[in-house]
Amino acid sequence: MAAVEFDPAARLNAQTLMELAFSEDLGGIGDLTADAIIPAHGRGAAQFVARKEGVIAGIPVLRLAAERFGLPTFFQPLVQDGDRVEPGAPIASIAGPMRAILAMERTALNFLQRLSGIASLTARFVAEVADTSAVILDTRKTTPGWRALEKYAVRCGGGRNHRIGLYDAVLIKDNHLAWLAEQADPIGVAIAAARSHAPVGTIIEIEVDTLEQLDRALECQPDMILVDNLGPQALAESIRRRNARAPKVLLEASGGITLATVGELARTGVDRISVGALTHSAPALDIGLDFETDPPLRSSHSR
Repeated sequence: MAAVEFDPAARLNAQTLMELAFSEDLGGIGDLTADAIIPAHGRGAAQFVARKEGVIAGIPVLRLAAERFGLPTFFQPLVQDGDRVEPGAPIASIAGPMRAILAMERTALNFLQRLSGIASLTARFVAEVADTSAVILDTRKTTPGWRALEKYAVRCGGGRNHRIGLYDAVLIKDNHLAWLAEQADPIGVAIAAARSHAPVGTIIEIEVDTLEQLDRALECQPDMILVDNLGPQALAESIRRRNARAPKVLLEASGGITLATVGELARTGVDRISVGALTHSAPALDIGLDFETDPPLRSSHSR
């Protein structure tokens, strides 16, 4: 796939997290083990290597780590973010002072494995809906502090981003409607209030979990309606009603969606499918750092 933009928000997120990560690992003292064993003039070379099949995300983060330790000249990406790799595939190479490489190793791998895991899981969901018009989106269920990076990884896997936070779109959920429960028309009141308060051009979406709520929401014609935890039959009926009454309103499915169920839901004709698991449950992709020195060192799996 085409390279995904590592936007300024993701870069700032990576720089902030990286300084925190290196601070907690080095503790203002450094690597006691490497400083004791490796001479200051010792040099080496290594490659980041995939141990499992997956989709890569985090190459720009590796470059930032190399810059942090004065190694940018000796860092060479061998793939780009969004590329699928097989076990044994080299991802990037790095060379320079051994102490510096060892100091960055674990933290750099943590970032690369986490982001590549998200990209890999996202790609699996995207593949399941490839024969439909549905798009896969993430949610706000991100690791605190990691949102820009994790949403970047979703894009690397072929998914799209839902709203970034509470500040850039309106999503009226069940708890908002519960606050308005004493109103005669909670859905109508909520959508009208959102339209009058939000800046012009802001996306307005409302969550419903019954067909009756859907009918009322369609009458109000928000930009999107999120249909939560409805099975394929009810979702198909939602599509039929939308098409008949408000065809410009986008429908989004959400709630407990898995790789086993996403394809059937997509084939109902729903426009969007949001999956919290992309970020909150993605397993890390197994990646190692293999050293090539003279004399050669063994493959390194820093713990």
